[in-house]
Amino acid sequence: MSSARKKKAHNTKKTNGNNSILDPRTLESAKTTLTNFMKTAFSQPNISTTAIVCSAVVGLFAYEQYWYLSKKKSLPGPKFKVPIIGAFLDSLYPTFEGYMSKWKSGELSCVSVFDRFVVIASTCDISRKILNSPAFAEPTVVDSMTYILCPDNWVFLNGKAHVDYRRGLNVLFTRRALGIYIPIQEKVYERHFNEWLSLDGKVEAYQMRFREINMESSLRVFLGDFMSDEVAKRISLEYFNITAALELVNFPIPLPGTKVYKAIQSRKYIVKHFIESIRDGRKRLEKGEEPKSLMDAWLQAMKEEEIECEKAGKAAPRKFDDREIALTILTFLFASQDATSSALTWAFQLLADHPDILDRVREEQIRIRGADHLNQPLTLELMDASVFLRQVVKEILRLRPPVLMVPYKTTREWPINDNYTVPKGAMVIPTTYPALHDPVAYPNPDNFDPDRWGPNGQAEKHPKNFMVFGNGPHHCLGKEYAMMHLMAIIAQASLQLDWTHYRTDKSDDISIFATIYPQDGCIMSFKKRETIAA
Repeated sequence: MSSARKKKAHNTKKTNGNNSILDPRTLESAKTTLTNFMKTAFSQPNISTTAIVCSAVVGLFAYEQYWYLSKKKSLPGPKFKVPIIGAFLDSLYPTFEGYMSKWKSGELSCVSVFDRFVVIASTCDISRKILNSPAFAEPTVVDSMTYILCPDNWVFLNGKAHVDYRRGLNVLFTRRALGIYIPIQEKVYERHFNEWLSLDGKVEAYQMRFREINMESSLRVFLGDFMSDEVAKRISLEYFNITAALELVNFPIPLPGTKVYKAIQSRKYIVKHFIESIRDGRKRLEKGEEPKSLMDAWLQAMKEEEIECEKAGKAAPRKFDDREIALTILTFLFASQDATSSALTWAFQLLADHPDILDRVREEQIRIRGADHLNQPLTLELMDASVFLRQVVKEILRLRPPVLMVPYKTTREWPINDNYTVPKGAMVIPTTYPALHDPVAYPNPDNFDPDRWGPNGQAEKHPKNFMVFGNGPHHCLGKEYAMMHLMAIIAQASLQLDWTHYRTDKSDDISIFATIYPQDGCIMSFKKRETIAA
């Protein structure tokens, strides 16, 4: 090709590129044309009110598209934004298939809902980058959570204030504290197991029953046995309203009748009864009673620190009032309830579908306890010795991660990779599922294979992919508590119960309700395990 022809082809290619609808000069030209048109239209002396209104509406819609496309640039995503609402209906009724489509479209993709521009990261590296870049992005939960959890809740803190607050909570998840929680959990498990057995083998969807055992376990661990069963059951029902308001993007104003409004009323009821329990706990500890819950452990730790500072002549530590403690415990419930209920549901389903794995769990529990001591109380030492059981729980969480994404918000423009700069104020979302199903880190990633976490597997060689509990300064504070809870309930169930999963064509399909569940609700039956083979 001659030099002249090459130059012509190059110029043609360059011109075509510049004429793209996403090209900044094209967008700016459209903005200028629209502005001039509006000025001209409104300056006409005989123009009708209808024409003015129509022109204004058309102008606003056109500007909305300009706003969206100027942020979208070359990212995969809808070519145009649905006027005003954007992808609101998709966020209102999310599907796992819809999420998968986004993740597969590229390492970054985008969507817009109302006035929120959302950038979705699908790779492990970019997701970890978001979680570890507090200079560019901060957790935003979802818009509705500010109303529900209260804007002064500690989860909305950042920087040093967040670090200092978290440091004060570390005492709640030490081995000493976990040792206090295990006997409480064991009593809850026993009560619910008996309830399941009372159904006499009835076949039904157990998803809600797994939610109930998890909710009561959380409430009793966090607040003890001093809350009445009636109030505990009411809180479990009220919490449904909070779960229902957890869509990624919800109706922006908490008007009466909306999900967010109902969740706010539920939060008020829950916090009221939490405060009553806290006041009761303070009185019991003043009488010299031993800590019997997470709340008790926190109150006692604060009192001990206050005494130590006074003896050392140091400044008194920060004191937390009853409302602050109640809101913090609410965030623990918020963080644990739906995610752990999801994990329990998949755990019972996967173990029923893989009886060889369940047999190995049972064999390990018999071996470490001894055939003559199977009914011994649960302890941390038993859980520490349950090596294969820990592998099983990690594989359940990898295969069916309860938390698919964690919303963040950019605090300034962020050149997140070589090709794209995330606008300031955009929601940027790291995702966990693609990293946890990366075939490089986890060969045959859709298989349930706990041995991949064993000495002959390679999963432990890729710790960066295992983002089940987040990463960075806002990683999950209760990671070991969650692992212990899942291990303990599976260990007890494996020795006391036999269960059958009744598969349907929806058993492996994923539904999304704050977290992920089998679409058929996990149809099962339970019966007492009479004999144990050593």
